[in-house]
Amino acid sequence: MDDLSRIRNIGVAAHIDAGKTTTTERLLFYSGTIHKMGDVDDGTTITDFDAEEQQRGITIYSAAVTLSWRDCRINLIDTPGHVDFTAEVERSLRVLDGAVVVFDAYEGVEAQSETVWRQADKYKVPRICFVNKMDKTGANFAGAVRSIEERLHARPIPIQIPIGEENSFQGFVDLIAMEAVLFEGEREDTTFSRGPIPAELRDAARAARHALDEKVAELDDELMAHYLEHETLTADQLRAGLRKGTIGLRCQPVLCGSALKYVGVQAVLDAVCDFLPSPLDVPPIEGADPENPDKRLKRKCSPDEPLAALVFKVVADPHGDLFFVRVYSGVLRANSRVTNVGRRRKENVPRLYRMFAKRRDQIEQAFCGDIVAVIGLKETLTGDTLCGPNNPILLERIEFPETVISMAIEPRSSADRDKLLAALKTLTRADPTFSFKEDADTGQIVISGMGELHLEVICHRLERDLNVATKTGKPRVAYRETITRPAEAQGRIQRQAAGKAQFAAVTVRVEPFTPAPGEPLLRFSNRLPPGRIRPVWLPAIESGCRGAAQSGALGGYPLINVQVTLIDAEESAEESSEVAFEIAAAQAVQRAMEQAGPVLLEPIMKVEVVTPEDYFGAINADLSSRRAIITNTSMRGRNHVIDAHAPLSEMFGYATQMRSLSQGRASYSMEPSRYEPMPPDRARKVLGML
Repeated sequence: MDDLSRIRNIGVAAHIDAGKTTTTERLLFYSGTIHKMGDVDDGTTITDFDAEEQQRGITIYSAAVTLSWRDCRINLIDTPGHVDFTAEVERSLRVLDGAVVVFDAYEGVEAQSETVWRQADKYKVPRICFVNKMDKTGANFAGAVRSIEERLHARPIPIQIPIGEENSFQGFVDLIAMEAVLFEGEREDTTFSRGPIPAELRDAARAARHALDEKVAELDDELMAHYLEHETLTADQLRAGLRKGTIGLRCQPVLCGSALKYVGVQAVLDAVCDFLPSPLDVPPIEGADPENPDKRLKRKCSPDEPLAALVFKVVADPHGDLFFVRVYSGVLRANSRVTNVGRRRKENVPRLYRMFAKRRDQIEQAFCGDIVAVIGLKETLTGDTLCGPNNPILLERIEFPETVISMAIEPRSSADRDKLLAALKTLTRADPTFSFKEDADTGQIVISGMGELHLEVICHRLERDLNVATKTGKPRVAYRETITRPAEAQGRIQRQAAGKAQFAAVTVRVEPFTPAPGEPLLRFSNRLPPGRIRPVWLPAIESGCRGAAQSGALGGYPLINVQVTLIDAEESAEESSEVAFEIAAAQAVQRAMEQAGPVLLEPIMKVEVVTPEDYFGAINADLSSRRAIITNTSMRGRNHVIDAHAPLSEMFGYATQMRSLSQGRASYSMEPSRYEPMPPDRARKVLGML
């Protein structure tokens, strides 16, 4: 087993086009893991190995690789930057101990940078910042650092300052060692040399080092005492202080460079080893006792502890799904038997692999702190906990955002319908933000996802990987429903079916509620008096309630932000059954929803548009015509940045209109923000079209 203190489980995350995949490729090359660097534009990078990624030049699926630097083993996950694939970032950050967040030196903090940062905050992931593309026209290191501080409410601490910017960028000043690091050469033969700081930068470097000493001293009482006495800190004190502050989420060291031009990548690897935590540096993982959810359990990162592992990703494959697992405690062994606690199922673990993008290296065991892949699990999905049979623990599931866009899909040949449904089930296993449903009355199949690109990629996968030719309709909004007031109702079944009497009565109360972050959007609770009915009927009642909530009260849209409480029930010793209770519960929820003031909800998107000043007025006016609410306008370099919230239904085709208004010079990004009630006239129009 490796020394756990020398393991780093990290991710590389950023806004689209900030240079994550290029940075990852350089990290692999300079660590000696690969001997030839690929290129995103050529589709030859290690981590973008899917055909769709290579064709589009973007990352769609998170990819895991392992590399060594100094005496550390770094398990690294390259994540997507496009908001449609934010689930890949979400589930990666859930299991990582640290992250390298990449920023464009000209753009600074962009829309998806904020999303990534918010996700890292949610999972308490320590991070370092890499200001990339310092050779880009308009690059501004100080401006990028300022935007991290102001827009992310972070505490960035530069440990380097650039030597030159834009075309004159040639290296950086290492503020800890107080040396200049200069780069020479092209492509793989780029070399760097350390030497004295150039005369014209000495004053700036001294001022930056003084600020570094001051900020690090504020992180630790002992360092502050030393700083007040000596007015400076040693290099070792700075590294120790920065490591403690980074792991404690109190600061983020900032580096600069140009991954494309091979500048500054080795320093990023050094910073990963120096400042990001090992599995021993993060708190023990917490979970619930499956038999008593109110009882909290902890597992330390130790091979002597009972096994606790989380499945954070499933790669669907016709020849056998691949399950990515983070082992938090104990040892996971090949040819062992484990328990899927949440589903109360035993699972066999026939084979274990260490992943290197698409390559698999078989291993016999994985220790705590490891990220590995498993083949052979039968009933496990993303977010499930695997543990030993005698020491169950239920780790917190990964919560994913609601889908916001849908479209109808059908096979080109009616003979392929069953094949299409099987393929869609395969894709839902792999992607928690993709879903589909089949209308029992019309037979129409509707798929739902996070955006137009997301559904487009899904359709390409169906044809390319799963050999199902399809036809699709136009994308449409994935509406939701909620209620505005409490209501109670009873569902009662008393009839003959197939010569047998059926009886069940269920009374429920529905009421609005606001879920906490990570909490399910529909909550079911049982307030039945003890002994009122036999407990064996309760799962059927909950299933009936949830099934009815999926169909809504207005237009068949799922119900969210609602609590359903079981308040009464009746049974018959001879005539009650699970089916009867499920039907009665569904009936009760349906009737209660109709009395509870149901309203239609529409997805509201967070929109960021970056435009030259000449087109600012036209783009602003166009957004207002789309029912957008402008929340902020600011400057980013010479461009205006417009922040707005707009209904998704008004944003279809926006890319074409924006390009037309700006002669192709503006850009935008959009991500789901929340659901809000629709204006009544528009809701009536939507419901009237059903």
